[in-house]
Amino acid sequence: MTPTAVVTGGARGIGYAVAASLAGQGHRVVLLARDRARGEAARASIPGEAVVVTGDLSGTRQVRAAAEALLAACPRIDVLVHNAGIWPSRFEVNSDGVERAFAVNHLAPFLLNHLLERRMLESGTRVVQVSAGLYVKGRADIDRTAVGLDFHPIRTYADTKLCNLMMTPLFAKRWEDAGVTINAVHPGVIRTGLGDRGGLIGLALKGVKRFWDTPENGARPVVRLALDTSGVTGRYFEIDEETPLAPVARDAVLAQQFWKQAAVLVQVA
Repeated sequence: MTPTAVVTGGARGIGYAVAASLAGQGHRVVLLARDRARGEAARASIPGEAVVVTGDLSGTRQVRAAAEALLAACPRIDVLVHNAGIWPSRFEVNSDGVERAFAVNHLAPFLLNHLLERRMLESGTRVVQVSAGLYVKGRADIDRTAVGLDFHPIRTYADTKLCNLMMTPLFAKRWEDAGVTINAVHPGVIRTGLGDRGGLIGLALKGVKRFWDTPENGARPVVRLALDTSGVTGRYFEIDEETPLAPVARDAVLAQQFWKQAAVLVQVA
């Protein structure tokens, strides 16, 4: 049976490059894309079997709808790549009253892991969380970060990526005897649309990005983990090198607090 790989944010950037690589290596690729037209354009240029599922990851109701669509499209899930993410330039809350980056970067993969869990347990899924080395600058606050009371146009990205990364060892523990693995990877400093904004800062960032690496190179360490059948789980990689988590991400008490908070916010047991 042809293996199936789900890639969130698969219509462009690293997600597209990951999907194209996996399709070229014999996977049936399912692109989860917020914009149907952009997703179909990506699908048409992928060298292999690919389908598009339209889904928005910015709120609990939307993530639940996306999960239902993914389950309908995927009789099995061999690989799940959590690639979708945002770096907001201004403070916004979603319909749940949650800061938008916290919702997309942290709550969405947390909820998808729960909603797709039964299918993943049946398939022995390899989960890859695309992370960011900037998590080391994060200072997540259990009382403030979820609702954006500590919002900052630069640091909020690091805060929410830290929250997400702290979940990796917990999911690894949850699935340790079930044949599902999960690993996180910082793919490098990659030239994508992440963090694009207007004004002088936007122009400066656009100039700097010219010297950053390509999405194709950013996809390589993600694909390596997606294809890794060694059973390694609960690890963090800086590109291809396994790296211990920084102390800020090893706070077990805080990690449990963010897990419990996420479970309440997205209404899972």
